[in-house]
Amino acid sequence: MRDPFSSYHPILNFGYFTVMLLFSMFFMHPVFQGIALLSAVTYSLLLKGRSGVKFHMLYMLPLLLFMAAMNPAFNHAGVTILFYLKSGNPVTLESIVFGVSAACMFVTVIIWFSCYNAVMTSDKFIYIFGKILPSLSLILSMVLRFVPRYIAQMKTISNAQKCIGRDMSQGNMLQRARNGIAILSILTTWALENAIETADSMKSRGYGLHGRTSYSNFRFDRRDRIMLAVLAGLIACVLVGAVLGENTIRFFPSIKASVVTPVSYAVYIAYFALCTIPVQVAIMEEVKWKYIESKT
Repeated sequence: MRDPFSSYHPILNFGYFTVMLLFSMFFMHPVFQGIALLSAVTYSLLLKGRSGVKFHMLYMLPLLLFMAAMNPAFNHAGVTILFYLKSGNPVTLESIVFGVSAACMFVTVIIWFSCYNAVMTSDKFIYIFGKILPSLSLILSMVLRFVPRYIAQMKTISNAQKCIGRDMSQGNMLQRARNGIAILSILTTWALENAIETADSMKSRGYGLHGRTSYSNFRFDRRDRIMLAVLAGLIACVLVGAVLGENTIRFFPSIKASVVTPVSYAVYIAYFALCTIPVQVAIMEEVKWKYIESKT
């Protein structure tokens, strides 16, 4: 399934991910964290497919379990003691719940960032910040695409070195180390040359000069205005819930959350709708496409 949400205006994409990252970091309530984590995972799988499954199973799940287990081993605050360690330190229910909550928050933010990198391409980022901070936006756009580009280049260099018997998987330990250093040196040289060429290319085109105009395919049309209104309404509902204390929870010295009321359910639904906006858009587009196919 393709991702129609990435075809919306860059300001909407950037604003959505900014809001989701902030909400995921500051809303520690279990319901909010569960909604954000499941929504982020679902959207990540929609964007990356099988590689997304590998990413979550090999990296995110172990990280979540590791962080959740580490907190009660070092944090012994809380009044509900479950048992004692051999060192004599207590393991409390509050420290376990807080550890799980902190781990969920950390993993959710990472997954949202991975979705951000897939949707917010360098041209979108430069479109938003090019006129405001031209130099900084260029540097940030280069940094954001650093990892995927350099991984691809490293594979290219490694394959070329393998053909002449100088790959990191060939030879004894000393030879492998030397081959690895040689590959890293080649990659570093390529990175520096690439950065200089990019800077010279942008300078020759007049990037950042006062009064310079640039062509852009992005237009804020009726569809974007509708999406902006929907996002603004959902964000307003969630913020009202935050003001009313519907998203707050106390972990220490004892666990205490706000009483669940009909207002709470309304805020939960609004937050769920906000977190799943990209998935909802993809589903609606898929249903619409299937309907059109059935009519032709």
